[in-house]
Amino acid sequence: MPRPSGGRRRRLVWIVPVLVALLLAAGAVKVLTGGPGDVSNPGVEFDTAPPTAPTTPQPKTTSSSAKDPFDDGFEWPVYGYTKNRARYLPLDRPLRPPFTLRWKVTGSILLEFPPVLCGRSLFLLKNNGALYSISRRTGHVLWRVKLGYLAAASPACSHGTVYSVLLARGKGIKAGRVVAVAAGTGRTRWSRKLPSRAESSPLIDHGRLYFGSEDGTVYALDSANGAIVWTYKAGGAVKGALALDSGRLFFGDYGGQVTALRRADGKQLWKTGTSGGAFGLKSGNFYATPSVAYGRVYIGNTDGFVYSFGAGSGKLAWRHKTGGYVYSSPAISPVNGGTVYAGSYDGKLYAFDARTGSVRWTHKSGGKISGGPVVIGDLVFYSNLSRHSTGVVGAANGKTVWSIGRGAFNPVISDGQRIYLVGYTNLYAFGEQGRTAQGTLTDAGRVHRRNHLAAVAKRRHARYVARRVAQRKRAVAHRLAQRHRHIEVCFKANGKTRCRIPKPPVCFQRAGGRTVCRARKD
Repeated sequence: MPRPSGGRRRRLVWIVPVLVALLLAAGAVKVLTGGPGDVSNPGVEFDTAPPTAPTTPQPKTTSSSAKDPFDDGFEWPVYGYTKNRARYLPLDRPLRPPFTLRWKVTGSILLEFPPVLCGRSLFLLKNNGALYSISRRTGHVLWRVKLGYLAAASPACSHGTVYSVLLARGKGIKAGRVVAVAAGTGRTRWSRKLPSRAESSPLIDHGRLYFGSEDGTVYALDSANGAIVWTYKAGGAVKGALALDSGRLFFGDYGGQVTALRRADGKQLWKTGTSGGAFGLKSGNFYATPSVAYGRVYIGNTDGFVYSFGAGSGKLAWRHKTGGYVYSSPAISPVNGGTVYAGSYDGKLYAFDARTGSVRWTHKSGGKISGGPVVIGDLVFYSNLSRHSTGVVGAANGKTVWSIGRGAFNPVISDGQRIYLVGYTNLYAFGEQGRTAQGTLTDAGRVHRRNHLAAVAKRRHARYVARRVAQRKRAVAHRLAQRHRHIEVCFKANGKTRCRIPKPPVCFQRAGGRTVCRARKD
């Protein structure tokens, strides 16, 4: 290999330091202007109204019911439960472990995304492009249709139709399609070929279907026939799902941008980027699906940060650095005035203050967290990709309450009485111990419930007695201190003010020989 001449060597001696200086200067500029590092701008718009979601039906307390408990009208129709993808299901009656297995659907195909739920059925799209309809009650497969060769998304269901987006519509074809099938039979209603692959879990809203694709195209289709209503071209692949709030669609892309579009016509409302890692000269990728609440957009990035942007302005509200990639789609609950939960490849589940981004707690899972957590009532469910397990922690404190050696990516969905848990290749239904498969109390469950309520009442009474005893002890100690210091106590009697040193307390013995003292009334 020829060596550079002396002139070239001299030029290289000068050029290398200049390039290094430019890189350092660029990095410094990025740091000074909002480059790598945690940021908190709590003054960015923040709506204190908590995230809202449909309430779940409550089960009967007895096993007899004229109506089928699975005709409860409940739906988990899209990935993330609600259109804002908050991944939060509020419950009037919290679920409590231990959970017992009701049924399972076994298989050998990877399950990367959870099913959706409409009516009596769950609809599960496996990674081989096969769509399943599964009975909520028994786990029996009602029908199965092969829609394509490869898929990595949840379907969406609404008004008797199930919508699916595919990465590959056939073997060797590097392009996908979107398909609508009848929920009752699996028969195709319509299908549209796409020019590129797509793995963006679809969103259904007011007769339109929204999703992104790998060539950066965001689609709005007529849900009745698949006709294109409008498209938008992003600066990179749109792999995560779109979130909808207040007439605005939000998504991140592989160009490192977060974008807000007007739902009606796809007009861009704002676009903002990240500075990412690598001295702030390269943006990370947004694979995660954004979650929207409190007037903010929350989303994770492969640069290791979790971001919060103002939903109306796109201004950076906060970002927090984790120790690994953040593929995890955030979940949001109203706990402590608003808490955002996200997992990281550093093995930790994070709970952030929704306004400021400060860390409320972290939970070490012992392995990579790839999928997004889900909040069911006051419990946070997450999956551990490294250990193929699922953990459950308290939403307020991050303490473990239950775990099981099943899981991988996205953990669960729920109808308020049962947990539908996504394993690596199997789907499981779990219920609370002491309840039937329909969610009603068993005889043993009713006995346990009565005993539990009696124990709760006993503990409540014990706390009341303890407070009264402590109050009396403080009163006696206070009066004795006043007597010791010769402090007079003034009070009114017969319209006149009188002052005197407190009288000594009245002491007497109770049964058992215990001496009790109480302060005299003046």
